[in-house]
Amino acid sequence: MPKAYWVSCYRSIRDPERLAEYAKLAGPAIQAAGGRFLARGMPDKVYEQGLMQRTVIVEFDSLATAHKVHDGPAYQEALRVLGEAAERDFRIIEGVA
Repeated sequence: MPKAYWVSCYRSIRDPERLAEYAKLAGPAIQAAGGRFLARGMPDKVYEQGLMQRTVIVEFDSLATAHKVHDGPAYQEALRVLGEAAERDFRIIEGVA
């Protein structure tokens, strides 16, 4: 079964303190469900039309797990705390088998 990935690119961060509070809740919720952080931070360099934005990539064992974590109560509470503190481009994609 192919892995699944959360890819989140932060277009803007309006409130770094609320983002930090979100991270305190989101990280444990993701890891408790088997999510593994593969990358998080600013790009070293961007090419073509790439944007210099904070990016986070999380791996899950399956699409079903990735969806379950996102829609589950622990992560939803983290999103509630985040609120409008950041504008993100968030997507869940299936890995290549």
